[in-house]
Amino acid sequence: MVAEQLRVWSVQWNERRDAPLASQGRAVKAIKDQFAEAGYGMTTVGWGTCPAIVAVDFQQAFCDPSFATGRSEHIEQAVKNAESVLSAGRQAGILVVHTAVAWAHDDEFTNWKVPSLRDIAPNSYAASIVPQLWEDSDIYLIKRYPSAFFGTDLSTILRNRGVDTVLIMGVTTSGCVRASIVDSFSHGFKTIVVEDACGDQELGPHEDNMRDVSRRYADLNSAAEVIVHLESRAR
Repeated sequence: MVAEQLRVWSVQWNERRDAPLASQGRAVKAIKDQFAEAGYGMTTVGWGTCPAIVAVDFQQAFCDPSFATGRSEHIEQAVKNAESVLSAGRQAGILVVHTAVAWAHDDEFTNWKVPSLRDIAPNSYAASIVPQLWEDSDIYLIKRYPSAFFGTDLSTILRNRGVDTVLIMGVTTSGCVRASIVDSFSHGFKTIVVEDACGDQELGPHEDNMRDVSRRYADLNSAAEVIVHLESRAR
């Protein structure tokens, strides 16, 4: 039942992603053609031999509707898809790392332009991972900046485990997810984005950023595609 629902969601997601947006009209087509003509997105990254999942900021502050930043239906759907991917990943025995943003004092918060985030403190409910995505075998890292890599031990942990492929999912796509994708690429990891397990406050910024990172840094896979691959590893 879960696999079939994921398949349906994946089809719907891909149709929405690939369908021309009427409101953008010929301008979007021209942009797409120009990128293609310039040689962007001509190769695939592919899977290596040792993947890990990096789940970016699936914390209550962005997933619980009691927070202003947690009321996005797009993020709600991403959480549902992420749950199935994480389950398949754990069954395949691969590393799962969660990140969450939190700040202990103003000097850590620095120049963020979203003042409400300052209320997220370490060890608070707002900084906790939503329970359906968490297992005690997972690793939890606090970060203060957009990237899961910047100012954290993530790269060291991945290298220590022999990881060569990073599967990225999380929220929000246009912020911390994108920053983590770029840094994963910059650290030399094969980077695969679980597209429908990423969410944003609006669909448009999500689609724009997914389209752009797929041209440059990462492969995009649906949750259903990733689960099939992980299940093959578990056999």
